[in-house]
Amino acid sequence: MITKKIRVYGIVQGVGFRPTVSRHAAAAGITGSVCNKGPYVEIFAQGEEKCVKDFLERLENQPPKRAAILKINTEDVKEEEYGKFNDFQIIESEKTKGEIFVSPDIAICEECKKEMYDPKDRRYLHPFINCTCCGPRLTILDALPYDRERTSMKEFPMCPDCASEYEDPATRRYDAQPVCCNDCGPEVYLTGREERGRAAIIATRKMIHDGGIVAIKGIGGFHLCCDATNEEAVQRLRTLKNRPAKPFAVMARDVEAVKQECLVNEVQEEILDGHQKPILLLEKRKKSADSTGLCKSVAPGNPKVGIMLPYAPVQMLLFRYDDGIEMPDYLVMTSGNISGAPICRDDKEAVEELSQLCDLILSHDRKIRIRADDSVMDFYKGEPYMIRRSRGYAPLPTMVTMPWKGQVLAAGGELKNTFCIGVDGRFYLSPYVGDLEDLRTVKALQETIHRFETLLEVEPEVAACDLHPKYNSTVVAEELGLPVVKIQHHYAHILSCMAENDRKEQVIGVAFDGTGYGTDGTIWGGELLLADYHGFERMGSIEPFLQIGGDISAKEGWRIAVSLIYQQTQDKEQTMEIVKKINLCSEPECKVLLAMADRKMNAVLSTSAGRLFDAVSAILGIRMKSTFEGEASMALEFAAEAYEKEIWEIDEPADGESNPDEEKKEPEDRLIMKTGSLIKYLTEKKTEGIQAEKLAYIFHQKLADLIICGCRKIRKKTKCNCVALSGGVFQNRLLLRMVEEGLEKEHFTVLRHHLIPANDGGIALGQAAYAMQYIQEGK
Repeated sequence: MITKKIRVYGIVQGVGFRPTVSRHAAAAGITGSVCNKGPYVEIFAQGEEKCVKDFLERLENQPPKRAAILKINTEDVKEEEYGKFNDFQIIESEKTKGEIFVSPDIAICEECKKEMYDPKDRRYLHPFINCTCCGPRLTILDALPYDRERTSMKEFPMCPDCASEYEDPATRRYDAQPVCCNDCGPEVYLTGREERGRAAIIATRKMIHDGGIVAIKGIGGFHLCCDATNEEAVQRLRTLKNRPAKPFAVMARDVEAVKQECLVNEVQEEILDGHQKPILLLEKRKKSADSTGLCKSVAPGNPKVGIMLPYAPVQMLLFRYDDGIEMPDYLVMTSGNISGAPICRDDKEAVEELSQLCDLILSHDRKIRIRADDSVMDFYKGEPYMIRRSRGYAPLPTMVTMPWKGQVLAAGGELKNTFCIGVDGRFYLSPYVGDLEDLRTVKALQETIHRFETLLEVEPEVAACDLHPKYNSTVVAEELGLPVVKIQHHYAHILSCMAENDRKEQVIGVAFDGTGYGTDGTIWGGELLLADYHGFERMGSIEPFLQIGGDISAKEGWRIAVSLIYQQTQDKEQTMEIVKKINLCSEPECKVLLAMADRKMNAVLSTSAGRLFDAVSAILGIRMKSTFEGEASMALEFAAEAYEKEIWEIDEPADGESNPDEEKKEPEDRLIMKTGSLIKYLTEKKTEGIQAEKLAYIFHQKLADLIICGCRKIRKKTKCNCVALSGGVFQNRLLLRMVEEGLEKEHFTVLRHHLIPANDGGIALGQAAYAMQYIQEGK
C-alpha cells in the first residue's frame, strides 16, 4: 500500500476536473481525495502500487476535454501522516495562494446539443444548457476557487433534479457549477415587453425572419443580429450603426453552411467547430451572380468574410426551434455597442445604447461579470494568426522562462485595448476592452482591471503604460497609485513578440504600425529597433514625412499622399500637376494642404508605416479615405494579392530610383529606408497608366526589400541575427510573407506572432514584460 500527494497545475477549474479524477480513481481501484485549492488541484491517491500507477497514467493521458495540464507534481507521503482512506471523495474547495489559471468560456459541447434538441430530455430547448465540458466560466466568475457560490449562478438555486446530477459522480454534470434547467435556471425575455422564455425566442426569430434587427445577450455581452442573406436588413444595420464599409461578423448555422460560402481547410474546420469558436477570416468562394447566400453588404470589397458557429445555446435556438419559422443559414452577429464604446453587457446599457439600433432586445437574467467580445483569427501558412484575442482564449497566460519574480500591471494601448497582469513568468492578457477614446471604455477598463486583480489575487508593484502623455490608458495607469513605468510604443510591440516566442536574447525589431509616440516627440510607426528586455536603440526607420491635418490625416490618405509627393518634388506647381493627373483631390484642397506644409501648420513629423500604406492606396486610386481603421491599407493589400494570383512573377522590376540598397543617412546616423523614392516611382508609373494592382504588388515587394536590407545592415553592425516582426501592419499577410521569407533566405532567425495579436491588442504583454524586468533590476 502506497500513498501519493499529487498537485495538478493548469486549467483545472471549471472543466470537470474533480469529477474526472473521481472516475479515474474508481476505475483504478484506489482510495483518497481530490480538492480544488484554487491555483491547483490536490489529490491523495492510496492503494496498491500498480493501482496508483494506473491512476497516474489515466490522469496524464485522459484529462477532461477542456483541461490544460501544465505540470503535475507527485510526492510520496507516509500513511500515518494522513491516515487510511476508506473511499475516494471530492472534498470542499479550499483556498491557498499560488499559481492561478482561470478557464475561458467554453462553447456548447456535442452532448449538450443533442440533449437540447431531444424532445424527451428535460432540458429540451433550454437556452442555458451546460455541463462540466462547456458553458460560461470567466464571464460569470466572482472569485476563485470556481464554485457556484462565487459565480453569478449563485442567484439560481438548483432544483432537486439538477442538484441530484450535480452530486452524482456518474453524470456529466457532476460538480458542474453553472448547471441548471428550464425549471431552475436563468430565463430569456424581451426588454420593455411581456414575452419571456419560449414566447421571447419565437418573437426574436420572427423579427429576424421578417428583416428586423435584434440585440441578443450572449455569454460575454450583446450582439446586434439580422438576416445576413437580406441585403435590405444588412444595409439598414449599416446605416443605423453608421458603419458604411467595415465588415460584419457572420454566424452560420453549421460547418456545412460555412463551406457553402467559404473555402475551409482541415485546420480551419477543427478550430471553427472546436470549443473556442472564434470568428475566422475565411476566403469567400467564387459564386455566380444569381446565387443566394451571404449578401454583398456583409463584407463589401473584401475577399474574406469573418465567420463563426453558434457557441451559446441561445444562438443555436435562433437557427433551429420548433415554431415552424424558416430561418436563414447565416446571421450577422456584430458586437452590440455604439462605435467606440465597449460591448453592452446588461439591460441598462443595452436599452440606453442599442434601442435606436434595433427593433427588439432579447436579454436574460444571468449577470455577466466580465465582458468578453468574440475572438478574431486569421490564418498564415496554415497556422492560426490572432487578430483579436478575447472570448475562448483570455485569460490563458503566456508563459516565459525568464527567472522573474514579482507582480506587475500593464495598461495596454489606446486602440484595441487589452491590459495584462504579470505574475512571475506568467502573463495574463485580458479579453478585448476596446478603443479608449470613449470614456465608457475607460470605465470598463478600470472595472475589469479591478476584477482581474481580485481573481488573480495580485497586488502589482508597478504599473506600465505607453509613453504618450495624453493617452487615456496612461491616465488609468497613473491613477492606480503605483509607481509608473512608461514604455515606448514600438519597443513594447517588439517585447510582446519576444515574450510570445519566449526569446531572451537581443533582437532586431521591425515595428510597423499606424502611430506611436516617439522618444523624440515625433510620430513613429516604421521602425527598426535593436531591443532586449533592458532597453532599445532606434537603428532605423522609413523616411520621415510631414503628417498634415491632425487626426483627420489618419482617415484621409490623400492628404498624406499630397505631402509625400510634395516632399519629392519640392515644387508646388509640379506637385499640383501630379495631383491633378492622378485625381488625388481638388485644386483648392491641394493649395490649402501645400500652404499648411510650408508653414508646418497642424503638421507633425512622422515615420508611420500605416499612413504610408494609406497614401499609396490613394496614389494608386484604390482608396482615398478610410471609414474604419485600416480600410485603405487593407484594400491595397487585397489589390496586391489579386495581382499575385494572376501573375506569380513580377515581370518589370522597379528602376534604380527605388533601389533598396541606397539608404539615406540622417545626421544622427540612423538608417533611413528610402520610401520617398518608392513613392516617386509609384507616382510616375501611375501617371503612365500602369495597372494599380501591379503597382500595389510592387509596393509590397519593394517595402519588404527595404526592411530586409535594413536588417542586413544592422546585423553587419551589431552581429544580431534574430528579427522580431510586430505591429498592426504585419496583419498584412502578403508583407509578412515577403519579409519573413526574404529574411530567412538571408539566414536570419525570424520571430512573429501566433496567438498574441501583432496589433495594439498585444502591446500590453510587451509592457508587462518590460515592467517585470524593471522590478528585477530594482530601478
